[in-house]
Amino acid sequence: MSVPSETHRPETVPVSPAGGAAPRVLLVEDDSKIAQEVVEELESRHFHVQHEESGAAGLAIGLNAHFDVMIVDRMLPELDGLTLIETLRERRVHVPVLVLSALSAVDDRVSGLKAGGDDYLTKPFAMEELAARLEALLRRPDNSRHTMLRVGPLEMDLIERTVTRNGVPIDLLPREFRLLEYLMRRPGQVLTRNMLLEDVWNYRFIPQTNLVDVHIGKLRRKIDESGKPPLIQSIRGAGFMLRAS
Repeated sequence: MSVPSETHRPETVPVSPAGGAAPRVLLVEDDSKIAQEVVEELESRHFHVQHEESGAAGLAIGLNAHFDVMIVDRMLPELDGLTLIETLRERRVHVPVLVLSALSAVDDRVSGLKAGGDDYLTKPFAMEELAARLEALLRRPDNSRHTMLRVGPLEMDLIERTVTRNGVPIDLLPREFRLLEYLMRRPGQVLTRNMLLEDVWNYRFIPQTNLVDVHIGKLRRKIDESGKPPLIQSIRGAGFMLRAS
């Protein structure tokens, strides 16, 4: 059973309580029960939702219409979700994508992000968390859709998943890449440990841990050059900042 989408209705496009146009969401999900629940929840929050049941239909719509964010199930008929996302990225469609999946292993999450997904949510999930993750994706700065990030001598290719400093390749683990990407999207901004734990590690509570400090230390050893000021600077009592001299 297909879930009715907003684009099939004759009335005007909904607006947010703030008065602006409601964010447009493409939902690609073949489970009609889940899709219906997601559509109802998001519409109650003033999102403008279009639902497609197959990967092929989702790809066709995603390539030819503008959306602010997409929700893509990993297992879809006709075309699987990861192939759908990879194809969008190859065609230079950089709309943020939240991947839905019943697969929760670390390798599954990594493959979803490597395919071009921006976030990964495992089933079953709470609708409140789904909405919160979409809102977080929509709050990302404009450069979140760029394929290249540059801060001083650092350059990151989001399609090839590579990082260089002055043209010299730097080998990063997936978590290090994600941490550096987060820093490079916000150069000159003070980023607290809590922000990094929530946005890079997806912690919804703040544990007592030195996880951030350990990964920052590893990242510094890979991107900084001996005898030169560090690119990642510690801000006493606050957090960290990526800044090129």
